[in-house]
Amino acid sequence: MTTSDISTPASGSEEGADGGKSIGWHKAYIEGSRPDLRVPVRQVHLTNGQAVTLYDTSGPYTDPSSATDVRRGLAPLRENWIIARGDTDTYAGRTAKPEDDGLKHTSPRGGLRNLDAVFPGRPRQPRRGREGSPVTQLAYARRGEITPEMEYVAIRENLDPEVVRDEIAAGRAVLPANVNHPEIEPMIIGKRFLVKVNANIGNSAVSSSIEEEVDKMTWATRWGADTVMDLSTGRNIHTTREWVLRNSPVPIGTVPLYQALEKVDGKAEELTWEIYKDTVIEQAEQGVDYMTVHAGVRLPYVPLTARRKTGIVSRGGSIMAAWCLAHHKESFLYENFEELCSLLASYDVTYSLGDGLRPGSIADANDEAQFAELRTLGELNAVAKRHGVQTMIEGPGHVPMHKIKENIDLQQEICEEAPFYTLGPLTTDIAPAYDHITSGIGAAMIGWWGTAMLCYVTPKEHLGLPNRDDVKTGVITYKIAAHAADVAKGHPGAQDWDDALSDARFEFRWEDQFNLALDPDTAREYHDETLPAEPAKTAHFCSMCGPKFCSMKISRSIQEQFAPDSAVTSDDEIQAGMLAKSKEFAASGNRVYLPIAD
Repeated sequence: MTTSDISTPASGSEEGADGGKSIGWHKAYIEGSRPDLRVPVRQVHLTNGQAVTLYDTSGPYTDPSSATDVRRGLAPLRENWIIARGDTDTYAGRTAKPEDDGLKHTSPRGGLRNLDAVFPGRPRQPRRGREGSPVTQLAYARRGEITPEMEYVAIRENLDPEVVRDEIAAGRAVLPANVNHPEIEPMIIGKRFLVKVNANIGNSAVSSSIEEEVDKMTWATRWGADTVMDLSTGRNIHTTREWVLRNSPVPIGTVPLYQALEKVDGKAEELTWEIYKDTVIEQAEQGVDYMTVHAGVRLPYVPLTARRKTGIVSRGGSIMAAWCLAHHKESFLYENFEELCSLLASYDVTYSLGDGLRPGSIADANDEAQFAELRTLGELNAVAKRHGVQTMIEGPGHVPMHKIKENIDLQQEICEEAPFYTLGPLTTDIAPAYDHITSGIGAAMIGWWGTAMLCYVTPKEHLGLPNRDDVKTGVITYKIAAHAADVAKGHPGAQDWDDALSDARFEFRWEDQFNLALDPDTAREYHDETLPAEPAKTAHFCSMCGPKFCSMKISRSIQEQFAPDSAVTSDDEIQAGMLAKSKEFAASGNRVYLPIAD
């Protein structure tokens, strides 16, 4: 493997003295076994001449040699890999329907300036597997094949491709990659790998536009989101998703039930399997990589939530519970699960089996309803694997710290170590506007114990729809939690990042500290608030302690004094020094504490 460079100086970077690479970061690529397999990384160039290579999720948007245009979409990176396998065909696809875009339009569609229009990019036909042939990464892995996608993620994870294939084959990892989403840069979700972070976006009936949602998606991946879920429920649902998919370098997830509900004007009792199935086909043809399916919410479990403090808080869970009660019948998702498996297998859509009965308060954590659903998810996971469908399991929710480990232990046992994907969990309920912190605590803990992907929580959780700043805050909070878990798990190379920043901090290399930070701009801004002058970026102190009380500076002085090449090396000199200090102690009256000098 080789690394090729595409220079992309970070904000505030400086040209090197030799006129070469900038001090800062730039986009680079690690080349695999074939010319079209180039894995993007973020390379941080330090002032001491060294470089640190970091995982990168930002896609072509941070590559100045890539002329990105949201109206054209991203290049189909995986298209030739998919075609070369020879097990899929294109077809006409379903006919678009007015209800695909949710609420009826109350005003004419705007121009391209606001992206409020049908995606104008290249026309294409959807693709699916040939009859009776699952085209999933799980099916390939079981046959012993290492696909280009598997090699790609192996390079990203610093692991052998055979490890990737084996984990997917065993059902312990998923590689979400719909054949109709060739634009993605492949990634993997599993406890053997780096802990991943998902960011939720999506409009509602009262807030946000297509333009805002596309911007949120690219913004989230810029800060480290490994996947994005489009949870739109307002107008232009289909169109918003098309714009997001065609411009996303990361896997996109959805909850088909939300769009299906819009097709029946929000009346849960009017939902049918046929409407839901048609919605799944619609989304699979567009390229959705994984779908949350609330098939574990069964009629017998609904009464178990009656005595809860906060009842059913999952939107999908409440929809299915309402349908079950209205018809007094078993869930149509549970009853038709095998047919749904066959459908997803033909596109390689990954299941994200939803926890519709997750606790919405710490008082309801780990109760009978939650774990009854979990047992059903374990049953459904086994069914999905028989059909060759990749599967991960969703988890809570609101769980106090002392009850978190029971969740991961039970899930791993019941679901045969299928990847666990959790929302937090939030460890306390007292901090609206700060739930990114209450949940970040739980996320770090559950990630350490084996959760494979963390769904971010923003400061707006429970309060409103997140804006651009909230998305950034949520992603960075969860990248911290995920990285802390990676270090605790001992993932190859995880601590190298920490060590590089610690070295820069100890050596007062301020620019290196900024550029190695998760958020370089904010780190630089906070430093410059009190020490804005350019010489302060080479000073051996910060504004916290000042030049006389800097612990790092004092420690460096100690190291310099007692370094191996220091003049004080012989035993005789050490003994003479000790004797002198002994005499000083006796002269002070053998007192341990002396009066403080004025």
